[in-house]
Amino acid sequence: MTKLVALFNRYRSVIAYLFWGVVTTVVNIVVFQFLSSGVHWNYQLANVIAWFLSVLVAYFTNKVWVFGSHYSTVKAFLKEFFWFYFYRGLTLIMDVIIMYVGISLLKFNSPLQQLIVKIIDNVIVVIANYIFSKWLIFHDNRDIVEHGKDED
Repeated sequence: MTKLVALFNRYRSVIAYLFWGVVTTVVNIVVFQFLSSGVHWNYQLANVIAWFLSVLVAYFTNKVWVFGSHYSTVKAFLKEFFWFYFYRGLTLIMDVIIMYVGISLLKFNSPLQQLIVKIIDNVIVVIANYIFSKWLIFHDNRDIVEHGKDED
């Protein structure tokens, strides 16, 4: 039992990231499907709106429950928030390109085919987002927690 607890503690942030990543992905896919197939909006517009809402969910869940990010000033919060959206914006570009290739170029136009493209797209984007979050966005805040410093 202690080995199981030790293993869980060792991979806690990965487990939390996967859990909240699933929640965020579900938000992304449900909003996309509703707007694209349900109300018949352009798939790219539906994709960007789904991205925006899911990134809001991702920011707060990653901040609190995955990386345990803490900051002591409004400036530090705004910096972290900016970088989170900046890197998510990079993966939005990947997202838009993957959706364009799958739906416009490869003609996966039916609601089921769009869903399949969106799921494949999300797997790629989630991996990139984890790398950005773990090593570039929330990494700097570990110094704040460990040393009580907010240098910016």
